Amino acid sequence: MNADFPLIAASKAVSRLPVHAVHGLAGTSFKHEHLAAILDDRAPQGFFEVHAENYMGAGGPPHRALETIRLEHAVSLHGVCMSIGSPQPLDRTHLARFKALVDRYEPALVSEHLAWSTHDTTFFNDLLPLPYTEATLARVCDHIDQVQDAIARPVLLENPSTYVLFSCSTYSETDFISAVAQRTGCGLLLDINNVFVSATNHGFSALDYLANFPIARVGEIHLAGHAEQADDEGEQLLIDSHDGPVADAVWRLYEIVIGRAGPIPTLIEWDSNIPGWPILKAEAAAAQAILNRRDGQQTWDKSRAA
Repeated sequence: MNADFPLIAASKAVSRLPVHAVHGLAGTSFKHEHLAAILDDRAPQGFFEVHAENYMGAGGPPHRALETIRLEHAVSLHGVCMSIGSPQPLDRTHLARFKALVDRYEPALVSEHLAWSTHDTTFFNDLLPLPYTEATLARVCDHIDQVQDAIARPVLLENPSTYVLFSCSTYSETDFISAVAQRTGCGLLLDINNVFVSATNHGFSALDYLANFPIARVGEIHLAGHAEQADDEGEQLLIDSHDGPVADAVWRLYEIVIGRAGPIPTLIEWDSNIPGWPILKAEAAAAQAILNRRDGQQTWDKSRAA
C-alpha cells in the first residue's frame, strides 16, 4: 500500500507525458551541473527530485533541463516555501504557480513540509517548527486541504528536523502527523535523516519514533547527510545540512524501515557542497541495493506462501 497510496489520484488523469514508475526505486536530487553526465550515463536510472520554487519562472534553461529529464525519468516535485504551518493564509499566487508546475510536469510524487517560513511580508530561508496543538492541527489541515484541492491529488507531508520544542504542545510529533493524515487524506514523506537529527538533538529514541510513525501512509522516503556542531552548552547539535553522504546510523534506520514497510521510493538529498555525479549516483545505488533486497524478499515470501 505504501508506494501506491499517494499515486492513486494522479493515475486517473490522462497523461500528456511518459509515465515512469517509481515503486521500489531510489532517486537523487536533480542538479543542473549533472545534466550532461546523466544523459551520458546509459545505466538505468531511478527518479529525480526538484524543488518547486526553482522552476516558478515561465521558461529558460531551468525548464529546458527539467523537460529533458522528465521525458526519460519520473520526477518528484518538492515544495519548500508553501509555509503549510503559517498562521496566515496561504499565498494564493505561490499556490497557483505550484499547481502550474504540477500540471506542466505531471510529477509522480508531490510533497511539502510540516513547517512555516513566512510572517506577514517576511520570508525566512528556514523551515521553522510548530507547536503541536489543536489550533495548529486545524490550521495545517486547512492549508493541506487547500493545496490538495488546487492540485487535484494528494500531497505528501514531510516530517521536520527540529532544534527546539514547544512546552505548549499537546501532541507528540508522530500523533500530530497521524492526525493530519487522517483528517486530510494526505500521504507522508518520511525523512529518516530528520528523525535521526531531531532524536539526537532532543534525546529521544529514533527507533521509538519510527515505531509510532504511520508508515502505511508513507509514499516517499528521504535520506540525507547532516553536520555535527555544538550548542552554547557544548552539547552535540546536529544540523540537517544536506551537504554530505548519508550517515551510517541513518542507513541502519533506513534498513529497519524498509524491512518493515517494503520498497518505498527513496530519494537521496544533497543540496550543497554538491559532488560529482558518480558520487551522488553511488549513494542512490546504496539505497537501491537495500530496496532490491527487500523487494526480492517480498517476492520470495509470496512464492513460498503460494
